[in-house]
Amino acid sequence: MTSILSVRNLAKHFDGLVAVDDVSFDVPAGSIVGIIGPNGSGKTTLINMITGVYVPSAGDILFDGQSVAGRKSFEIARIGIARTFQNIRLFDELSVLENVMVGADAARGGAYFSALLGLGAELRREADAARDAMALLAAFSDDLVRRADVQAGTLPYADKRRLEIARALALRPRLLLLDEPAAGMSPDEIRTLVREIKGLAVGGLTVILVEHKMRLIEGVTDSVIVLDHGKKIADAPFDQVRRQKNVIEAYLGRSYADAQS
Repeated sequence: MTSILSVRNLAKHFDGLVAVDDVSFDVPAGSIVGIIGPNGSGKTTLINMITGVYVPSAGDILFDGQSVAGRKSFEIARIGIARTFQNIRLFDELSVLENVMVGADAARGGAYFSALLGLGAELRREADAARDAMALLAAFSDDLVRRADVQAGTLPYADKRRLEIARALALRPRLLLLDEPAAGMSPDEIRTLVREIKGLAVGGLTVILVEHKMRLIEGVTDSVIVLDHGKKIADAPFDQVRRQKNVIEAYLGRSYADAQS
């Protein structure tokens, strides 16, 4: 299977701290790949380098064969890589639909913001943008469609998480990185998220998922990368990874392994 993303000997140093240490892996196009590991293992630093938040100290990142290491975040977004963050970053005063429209604004050259300012040439495009945003919501989450006109700041927590994903999808990415999307969700909400993320992959999107909730990792991923102290210690399907002694010792714990046996 063709790799859409290849990470080669990637490293990130912060003064004397080595946050990511010589990490390499491939992400097949159309797959869902999980990244797990204890707090401080380098997971978010890794995706920050992939999305241009950090410049790597060493190594390379190839997206569809093209190096993106060290490029600006907006450049990386425009070539097809989108992400969410651990901390929710919505426009609380705007509606669900408007948040998705703003999410697409970078790809549309600022047209929606121009419409918000009342610039006549762009007002004609606002209706088309709204229809596109509603279609995207419908393809991702029925719950968000029903709340399209609701102010984002009033949404339940799980729906705010879901809206962040929808807003990232508005960029029409080929690779989506999700940083702990299930944080704070109930088991029922996680089951809904499993279904929604699987639907993204069926549609051809490639997903990288950083997560601590093993229910989500087990439910959606094709393979899992495990980090510990900045190093990759495993890269295999979750059913194999969860049985590896070094992964149990570094992250999952004996109680988890015993419960699955």
